[in-house]
Amino acid sequence: MASRLTGPGAAGRTPVVAVRRATARDAKRLTRLVRTSRAYEGPYASMVAGYRVGPDYIEAHQVFVAVAADGRVLGFYALLLDPPELDLMFVANDVQGLGTGRLLIGDLRERARAAGIESVRVVAHPPAEGFYRGMGAVRTGTEAARPPAVMWDRPEMRLPVGG
Repeated sequence: MASRLTGPGAAGRTPVVAVRRATARDAKRLTRLVRTSRAYEGPYASMVAGYRVGPDYIEAHQVFVAVAADGRVLGFYALLLDPPELDLMFVANDVQGLGTGRLLIGDLRERARAAGIESVRVVAHPPAEGFYRGMGAVRTGTEAARPPAVMWDRPEMRLPVGG
């Protein structure tokens, strides 16, 4: 199962991107992606301040990274299988809107389908709700805030896997 993306980008062409299983050595790069996400600036900054994607998390979970031909990590997601849930998904600021998120969701769907899963729960960062809806997710409710870690309500959705 090798998901790939190539196409137009800011400089004329997006480098070929492949999705692979994350390794413990990716932990620092994934942590940096989370902590520098522009989606978590302003009132959302407290959510990722001090957040760490550790090697232990990567080894214990289904974590996959989108990697450019030059080895740069462009995004990642973590899929929990039981019960099925998208635990984390981040795309580097400078490649948002170029298809990396769509590639990651496609990869997630392939892997979930192979595991016999019909849909995946997504509790989205509020500004990302439109992205997930664009990927076919349907809102099913609201996940209430859980201070002090999460200070705002978040949309709860189901992402169908079938296809």
